[in-house]
Amino acid sequence: MDAAELIRKAKAEGRTALTEAESKEVLRQFGVPVVAEFVAATPEEAVAKAQAIGFPVVLKGLGTKLTHKTERGLVRLNLKDDGEVRQAAAAVAASAGADLEGYLIQPMLSSRREFVAGLFHDAQFGPVVMFGLGGIFTEALNDVAFRIAPVDEQEAEQMIDEIRSRKLLGPFRGEQAAGRERLIRTLMGLSRVGLELPDVTEADINPLLVGPDGQATAVDALIILGERPAAQMSHPPVDATAIAKLFYPRSIAFVGASGTFGKWGYMLFCNVAAGGFKGPIYLVNARGAEIAGRPTFKSVGEIPGPVDLAVVTIPAAKVLDLIPQLQEKGIKNMLLITSGFAETGAEGRRLEEELVRKARAAGILILGPNTMGICNPHDALFCCGSNVLPKPGTTTLVSQSGNLGVQLLGFAEHEGIGIRAFGGSGNEAMITIEDYMEAFEVDELTRTVVLYIESIKNGRRFFEAARRVGKKKPVVMLKGGRTQAGNRAAASHTGALASNLRVFDAAARQSGIVVADQPMDLLDLSAAFSSLPLPRGNRVAIMTLGGGWGVVASDLCVENGLTIPELSPELIARIDQILPPYWSRSNPIDLVGEFSPKIPMQVMEELVKWEGCDAVIHLGIVGRLTFLKQMIRSIHEVDPVMDRKFLDAVPGALVEFENRYTIHTVHLMEKYGKPILGVNLLPEENARTILDVEGSAYKGVSFLTPERAVKALARMNAYREWREK
Repeated sequence: MDAAELIRKAKAEGRTALTEAESKEVLRQFGVPVVAEFVAATPEEAVAKAQAIGFPVVLKGLGTKLTHKTERGLVRLNLKDDGEVRQAAAAVAASAGADLEGYLIQPMLSSRREFVAGLFHDAQFGPVVMFGLGGIFTEALNDVAFRIAPVDEQEAEQMIDEIRSRKLLGPFRGEQAAGRERLIRTLMGLSRVGLELPDVTEADINPLLVGPDGQATAVDALIILGERPAAQMSHPPVDATAIAKLFYPRSIAFVGASGTFGKWGYMLFCNVAAGGFKGPIYLVNARGAEIAGRPTFKSVGEIPGPVDLAVVTIPAAKVLDLIPQLQEKGIKNMLLITSGFAETGAEGRRLEEELVRKARAAGILILGPNTMGICNPHDALFCCGSNVLPKPGTTTLVSQSGNLGVQLLGFAEHEGIGIRAFGGSGNEAMITIEDYMEAFEVDELTRTVVLYIESIKNGRRFFEAARRVGKKKPVVMLKGGRTQAGNRAAASHTGALASNLRVFDAAARQSGIVVADQPMDLLDLSAAFSSLPLPRGNRVAIMTLGGGWGVVASDLCVENGLTIPELSPELIARIDQILPPYWSRSNPIDLVGEFSPKIPMQVMEELVKWEGCDAVIHLGIVGRLTFLKQMIRSIHEVDPVMDRKFLDAVPGALVEFENRYTIHTVHLMEKYGKPILGVNLLPEENARTILDVEGSAYKGVSFLTPERAVKALARMNAYREWREK
């Protein structure tokens, strides 16, 4: 009987689970290697089947209601003769009572290595496949990896390599290394079950034994049947062209404009006007009084010219009444700053839903509500709650937290990171993170995507869009709400081990998203991805002005999956012509306190053109101005005869050298296509992470600590590996 027929039969009988034998038969038909076994109706038939298999054997109780056999004492192991089989059958019958429908006889497989594999249906992402350490340690150690279906051979391979106990898959205490082919077949088979059998909500293989010969076999299995929740489309997709128009208004009306310092209707207007917005700005205030010396209008209907964007700050209770006015005026876009909607609870949610219904009927697109605003430096549009004016660039930032988003925007301005656009997505009543993701895919000015996300509306759509975008440009994401809240109760180990966070992380990893650990990582990664070429591999050469930093950076590289290759004899011979004879002749290269401006430039060029490395990190070559100023102050105090003009000129000379050095590294990146990352010796008040070099697509990038540089490079390499795979 084929798998679909088995399931139809079970459902017709009113069952919510297949028997162990039926479960294994379904899995076998999808390529999962299952143990050879027989079904017996009576104890004597069980003895006969055991004789046919050959002792020792395993006897299990079989029945449609016997889904958790171990807990009920229905599994008897290592039965060595006919008598033990009869005794086991009698004991199982006594424990199972009326639920017993027969016996399952299997060969007794010896194994020191037990794993678990499974499938469950996630409400956001659909079918999810799991692999991990099994047996009695499954729940205790929770060492598992997840992937969203479909799972191909490469994804299955990566799942196997992700678990912490992967060493058990190698040669182990005289047993052969696990054969990857059977494990991969198992995971791909489960993926197919999830995609092709819609009545299967969960499947559990525990244990998946790896025997002394390295072959994996499923010896126990459970398939749960039920109705999967229908995919919800509560938010119809918004076309990318419509989103783009909202960020390029030709005229703006501020509805709720105010002349009071601290009011949103005052701050936003001031920031837009001061930011150099080129189109007409109209102020709408019910009282009609002048604001900032400008005339106001009591309603949008009084505005004489066309309006592309309404920036709304009036109270939530009055927003519904605004929709007919906007419709009559022909205003198609609303930036709804106002709070007091779904974020406040059930009543606010109902108000938001009614607002969306009326706006859709009127053909009005809403960004928000409860947003900190938007900005588009390419169009001199700075409509945010804070007065930040980042320069135009290629990094697009979308944040579900307005405060965090604006703070990141301010950091970007300070660090010299150019911004393509920023959107505080707010409650996402109409435009969701999935819509933004699809817009990134087609926006040619966006080269790097940076996201702060707390929730998603449609996991499968987000996952598929992120994977498409990731093939073209990096997506860097910080996930808020990283807790175990929301663990789902389930009838199998697979479901019980899953959580919203772990499934989301799996989806992010699988779709190529670069996951940040903390807010500053978002900016570091944005700086690196938007300014440097991707590394072609994980080999790093390090050049340092001090030995200790080189050791620290080397350790960090290895801990983050990068390697520190030995220098080739040819490279050593060339550097011998540059450095004194007492240099270390190893990677990292210590410049042994040499301060000649030519030396770091020459050594850097030798390293970058060396075929044995894929990236270079330099430490302490830039960022020496603070150190130098302190030294000059000391000289002023102790050496009255030192030439003051010379001392006063030294800082300028150092700044000139660092600029020339940065330009030199950028030209080397253009020539050899390898990333070069710097680490400042000391922080400087006006120092920036990014330094522009006119005429180049690449930029100088320098971090304040070695760990920030190494982490950024490691994530770039991981993204490169994902794209290549």
